[in-house]
Amino acid sequence: MTYQVEIGRGKRGRHAMPLDAVSIVPTRRTRDPEDVSLDWQIDAFKFSMPVIGAPMDSVMSPATAIQLGKLGGMGVLNLEGLWTRYEDPQPVLDEIAALEAKSFSPENTGRLQQLYSAPIQPELISARLEEIREAGVVVAGALTPQRTQEFYKTVVDAGVDMFVIRGTTVSAQHVSETKEPLDLKQFIYELDVPVIVGGVAGYTPALHLMRTGAAGVLVGFGGGASSTTRRALGIRVPMATAISDIAEARRDYMDESGGRYVHVIADGGTGNSGDIVKAIGMGADAVMLGTTLARAEEAPGKGWHWGLEAAHPEFPRGDRTQVGTVAPMEQLLLGPSSHTNGTANLMGALRRAMASTGYTELKDFQKVEVHISETYTG
Repeated sequence: MTYQVEIGRGKRGRHAMPLDAVSIVPTRRTRDPEDVSLDWQIDAFKFSMPVIGAPMDSVMSPATAIQLGKLGGMGVLNLEGLWTRYEDPQPVLDEIAALEAKSFSPENTGRLQQLYSAPIQPELISARLEEIREAGVVVAGALTPQRTQEFYKTVVDAGVDMFVIRGTTVSAQHVSETKEPLDLKQFIYELDVPVIVGGVAGYTPALHLMRTGAAGVLVGFGGGASSTTRRALGIRVPMATAISDIAEARRDYMDESGGRYVHVIADGGTGNSGDIVKAIGMGADAVMLGTTLARAEEAPGKGWHWGLEAAHPEFPRGDRTQVGTVAPMEQLLLGPSSHTNGTANLMGALRRAMASTGYTELKDFQKVEVHISETYTG
């Protein structure tokens, strides 16, 4: 049942909830954390944790993508980022980290725009993906919908295992009077690798994306802590409602397609282990992490976090945000942790939450009981 709230005489709106508004409820049965499996499989690729590294230059370099892959997750390299614009991006990353430490800075944004104006070099796309492939982990790269037509052949020829199309918001029915739009269904049909696409935040657009043949859909608008999409565009859908809606679209699409399962991946809004737990509990199969992994000692951003949207040449809608450094990536994900604020041992937290509620498999945990917090006043 959907409840509409009257905003004024001429407009009604739906009451939606963020992850902060919900909490997981223990059941009568508990398990040992050691009995819990965090295994996750998408297409033919198996992982020991439901974690995808967000394709953001402050989070994923070839080295950190390899490291995440060896730890059991999947790193996705931003193929429009600094690693494909500069032969040696380290001096550029150092300069970004050394920019004045303040938010909402036009000077900082202007410098980001200048640095990201360097052309993308197809040969660097191939070289970075080959570097990841040589390490023996799943090779995944991301392009925005605007750049997909231009560079996808280079990406596929380089031997990518998983192709990610990630934008602020992506639809299966983009209409343009000025340029040829990407025919997503035809593109995925002709591509010989599985595709994850998003962001999307509603039942109907998600269902349309599933019908294109995507292996997974990204829920949310990405960026998380570094995104200013809400302020700049007025667009926001609270994540608890968005994940739940799209999980329902997944179920209906399974019935419609005769059993084809499309993975729901929460992208953004999962800044601590509690958020990750609740995202899975609301129906996500996996989480795409930006802020949480930007806190790793190995992260290219050195305690700073930003997305590609922060350097948009015409309408930037993101900030370079200070997130700090917490621990090495392995400790962030697998522990042990000395932090009590949910910033480290993320998978240990998920494992214990599942054990505390009596679940041993991720898909079963999607059915966990949840309550709306008494303190939520949204």
